[in-house]
Amino acid sequence: MKQKFVDQMGAELFLAQTPKRIISLVPSQTELLADWGLEESVVGITKFCIHPSSWLHSKTRVGGTKKLNFKVIASLKPDLIIGNKEENSKSDIEYLKAHYPVWMSDINTLEDCYKMMQLLGELLDCGDKAKNTVENLKNSFSKTGNPGKNAKTLKVAYFIWQEPYMVAAADTFIDEMIGKAGFENVFENYKRYPEISLELLQQLKPDLIFLSSEPFPFGEPQKQFFEKMCPWAKVEIVDGELFSWYGSRLLKSAVYFEGLRQKFIKI
Repeated sequence: MKQKFVDQMGAELFLAQTPKRIISLVPSQTELLADWGLEESVVGITKFCIHPSSWLHSKTRVGGTKKLNFKVIASLKPDLIIGNKEENSKSDIEYLKAHYPVWMSDINTLEDCYKMMQLLGELLDCGDKAKNTVENLKNSFSKTGNPGKNAKTLKVAYFIWQEPYMVAAADTFIDEMIGKAGFENVFENYKRYPEISLELLQQLKPDLIFLSSEPFPFGEPQKQFFEKMCPWAKVEIVDGELFSWYGSRLLKSAVYFEGLRQKFIKI
């Protein structure tokens, strides 16, 4: 008898047994499966699934998150494919759903992240491991984001792309993480990932400019450019994985955020 499961987009899928041939289309969720000990079950990953590094070389790569190789996927004969609403293209997921069981996450907040882990834990027979991961994350984040009684809440512009310049605004997981780190998003009145002008950036006058290490690999040249454009602001190249990966990598985020906050708390 098949058991019914529901993903985070409300879609139902029915499985006769715990999946044994899984393809993960999302880097952060791939790492989560690895940390849950599912090496034998995961048969395919994307070229962007760089953690754990051993999997990048030992697992079959099925393309990128938004450009999948359907022939390679077919050859792996998956009994479950795990994707994400934002990271995978709608047309690709619709094609895959016509041929395989597909489970989708939809994550904008930490609570969404916890729910994803709970649901996947049930589906993959990893309920105890999922519970432990969630409890550890809740404990770590309970200690962050408190700037102190008299401290100023610093406003941050978080850049994810160049040419065009794009930032993380409201209704994004990164925005949630900015708040958890104890900062305020200077683009809180904008939605998702807007293209912005440097003139607008100068008008909003953020205290801090965070240049993410991914998806665009910001480096020292870009840092120096923004320092000249906004001389009043502190510019920092930040670890994009710790702001945007919503799997077990988040276990490293709280300590990282506290280090950032301490670095700039006296501004």
